[in-house]
Amino acid sequence: MTRLREKAAPYLLALPAWIWLGIFFVVPIIGLLWMSLMTGNIITGFQQTFNVAIYPEVISAYWEQILRSLGYGVSATLLCIAVGYPVAYWIAFHGGAHKTTYLLLVLLPFFVTQVLRTISWKFLLADDGVVLGPLKAVGLLPEDARVLSTTLAVVVGLAYNFLPFMILPIYAVLEQVDHRVVEAAYDLYASRFHAFVHVVLPLSLPGVFAGVLLVFVPSSADYVNASVLGGTNNTMIGNIIQSQYLVNNAYPTAAAITFVLMTILLVGIFSYAKALGTERVMEVQAG
Repeated sequence: MTRLREKAAPYLLALPAWIWLGIFFVVPIIGLLWMSLMTGNIITGFQQTFNVAIYPEVISAYWEQILRSLGYGVSATLLCIAVGYPVAYWIAFHGGAHKTTYLLLVLLPFFVTQVLRTISWKFLLADDGVVLGPLKAVGLLPEDARVLSTTLAVVVGLAYNFLPFMILPIYAVLEQVDHRVVEAAYDLYASRFHAFVHVVLPLSLPGVFAGVLLVFVPSSADYVNASVLGGTNNTMIGNIIQSQYLVNNAYPTAAAITFVLMTILLVGIFSYAKALGTERVMEVQAG
C-alpha cells in the first residue's frame, strides 16, 4: 500500500490541474469544433450537419485578415524583445535593492484595464494630440502626418499592452544567472559584448522562449488594438470573430474561424519550439 500511494501521489497532485484543463480547455474546444460544423441561423436554429466545407470557405474569405494578424503578432513580439530584453537585463544585473520597485513599475499599467490603456494611446497619437501636435507646430512633421489608423499604431499598441509578458520571464531567468560565470568570461579576456553573446544570451533563452509564446499568441488574436488604433485597412481576425459572434450571430462561421486561427497558432508554436530546440534550451539552462 505504501508503494502504491507513492506511485499514485504525483498523479493525485496533478489531478486538479487535469480536471481544470479538461473542464475549461478540452470541453470548450470540443464544443467549438462541434459548433463549427453546424448550419442554420439564430432564427430557425442550428442543426448539426457536419459541414466540413465551412473551413475552406472561411480560409478563402478571411485569409488576408489571418495573415495580417500573424504579421502584427510577429512584429509586436519582435518589438517587445527589442524593448523588453534590455529592460529585463538592466533590472536583473543593475537593479540592486530596487528590483522589486522596478518590477512594480513594469506591472503598474496592468492595474488599468486593457481597453483604457489602448484608448489612452489613441489620445496620445491623435493627429493634434500631445505627441504629433507640438511636432507639427514646430514644423518637424507635415500637417497631414498621422499615426492613428495605421499599421504602426496597431503594432505599437500591441507591443505596449503585452510588453510585461516579455519582460517578466526574461527577468526571471536572468535573475538566476550566476554572476561568477560572467566574471569568469571577463577573466578569460572576453569583452562585455562577447560575454553577453556567448554566456548571458544562451542562458536567457528559456525566458525569451516563454516571452515569445506569451506575447505572440494573445497579440495575434487581439481585437481591441485594431478596433481602437487601427482603421478599416487594419482589421485583424479577432475583429472578424467578434463581428461574426456578436453582430451577425453567425456562430458556426465564428467558431470555424476561431478553430482555424487556433490551429495555425499551435502549428506555429510547435514549429518555433522545434526550430529553437526546447530540449537544447533546457540543457543550456540546466548546465
